[in-house]
Amino acid sequence: MSRRKTTVLGLLRAAPTYAILTLLGAFMLVPFLWMVTTSLKPSGTTFSYPPDLIPDTFDFGNYVNLFTLAPFAKYVLNSVVVTVLTVVGQLAFCASAAYGFARLSFTGSKSVFVLFLATMMIPFQVTMIPLFLIVFKLNWVNTYQGLIVPGISSAFAIFLLRQAFLTIPRDYQDAARIDGANEFTVFFRIFLPLVKPALATVAVFAFMGTWNDLLWPLLIARDEKMRTVELGLAYFNVTSSAYEQPNWPLMMAASVVSLLPVVLVYICAQRYFVAGISLSGVKG
Repeated sequence: MSRRKTTVLGLLRAAPTYAILTLLGAFMLVPFLWMVTTSLKPSGTTFSYPPDLIPDTFDFGNYVNLFTLAPFAKYVLNSVVVTVLTVVGQLAFCASAAYGFARLSFTGSKSVFVLFLATMMIPFQVTMIPLFLIVFKLNWVNTYQGLIVPGISSAFAIFLLRQAFLTIPRDYQDAARIDGANEFTVFFRIFLPLVKPALATVAVFAFMGTWNDLLWPLLIARDEKMRTVELGLAYFNVTSSAYEQPNWPLMMAASVVSLLPVVLVYICAQRYFVAGISLSGVKG
């Protein structure tokens, strides 16, 4: 009886906190709800008075026009190719580098790792021009490799995975070596399966960063056939509003299409995302 009473009192104390968090969450969802409902409104009814958040009739023609007025399907395909290959490359390269920093002893390893962490303090705008000149010299402008290769290395991903590798007891590594396993076997068969949550976290961050990137594709993708979703959306906004009022329902339909993959990826990887953050912060 006392335990039940304690539970009830705990719920009553926590009720105001949960109520406030619920209100804040609902408040943050209002812009997304407005975006979705506006994409289903006919043109010219966005700012009608009195305002209606939920339209009386839903018009899915904006999504049809989105793919007929512009090659938006090509933009989506480019974003999928660039994002998937960037995520795979970042997982492969950063996991290998993180394992080396965490488990392999070599001269100057701590100094090199500190230099890697120091690069996180340098904004992209500082390295953007030198990076573009390198890509230009390699004739990678308007190519997939120009959009993908610069993004497969991340100091943050290396740091996160290194912290995850450090939480694994060294006994696993020693036992595998006694059984005759080489370094690659230890890395692929033992360490990588144990840090799946951290890998999922890196994948989510890499996916969101690459999919939502606008500045780098703006420099590299000169031709329309190489534009990504975010770049296509920016050009679509400029061209649609150059000589007339913006078509807000059409713009919101494009925004929904560009946002949907990010939301789906986060929902699918949310459990691993939270576990990866917790795992990577256990040991420094």
